[in-house]
Amino acid sequence: MQAQASALFDTDLTVDTDGFEQAPVVQPVNASSIPLFDLRDYENNRAEFVQAVGDGYQEYGFAGFTHHGIDDELVQKAYAAFKAFFALPESVKQQYYVAGQGGARGYTGFGVEQAKDHHVPDLKEFWHIGREVAGANPYEGILLPNQWPAEVPEFREFGYALYQRLDALARKILGVLAQYLEMPADWFENQVNLGNSILRPLHYPPIADVQPGQVRAAQHEDINLITLLLGSEAEGLQILGRDQQWHAVTTIPGTIVVNIGDMLQRLSNHRLPSTTHRVVNPASAKAGQPRYSIPFFMHPNPDMSLAVLPQCVDAEHPKRYPEDITANGYLMQRLKEINLI
Repeated sequence: MQAQASALFDTDLTVDTDGFEQAPVVQPVNASSIPLFDLRDYENNRAEFVQAVGDGYQEYGFAGFTHHGIDDELVQKAYAAFKAFFALPESVKQQYYVAGQGGARGYTGFGVEQAKDHHVPDLKEFWHIGREVAGANPYEGILLPNQWPAEVPEFREFGYALYQRLDALARKILGVLAQYLEMPADWFENQVNLGNSILRPLHYPPIADVQPGQVRAAQHEDINLITLLLGSEAEGLQILGRDQQWHAVTTIPGTIVVNIGDMLQRLSNHRLPSTTHRVVNPASAKAGQPRYSIPFFMHPNPDMSLAVLPQCVDAEHPKRYPEDITANGYLMQRLKEINLI
């Protein structure tokens, strides 16, 4: 099975006279493009599809998927609701900040989150929608109640509907990856059914008064198992290739970009590697324009062990993580590193 050409291009990064990192200069598509897969092929030729997807992730850590079943009308309605919220006065938005939760639910204001090992905060604000548990909650204190802004009543309807659709899609992709790791397709099902997964509507406001080195999202790797990105059509997202060069990822209509997070990298002993990425500031002419995106972070159940899978260890690939840790324990470590707790 051949993956189609994707949205990844060679880039050059420059800095303009105002000190903003400019958007990349996009070169023609070349062989370093991330793979793009049609999910209909999973049913038509499962073994070949699984191998192609896994091999693609080994090389890039990122891939795009088409025919994923996420309705574009729902996406647009959710975007409209999220934009309406972020347009509210700061005093109103701050009413939905929940102190002591590390931003786990509700609103986190501009300039709070800071990438690990970076010296200034990111230029963004966001909201977290989490899982709603029917019946008794086995993880009280972890799976927290959602906050919903009364000023935008459609926020809850379309926001949680999108959460559910992306959660289902993430399970399907994890099923593909489980098979690549020589496990049953349903291996992750009981490991993520009560996971602390997050839908994060993101707003990068127009840029002004930046500190040296401050960008919309400094380079980082995601914490979770996999991330599904309903991308912005605006430029800015870049990934660090195996060639140690930055490459721009732009949105192809109808495509969801999915990347490996550090939890799955750890679990698979780096057989499925996570990839460093960032969102750079646009060129001066576009600095006055906002940017929006909606990532979905798929997390395991809080008590899932992240011990390295034995089939991912051999003489050529010794165990990188001899110690065990739960998913929630790992999450707490990482949230401290990015200044959320």
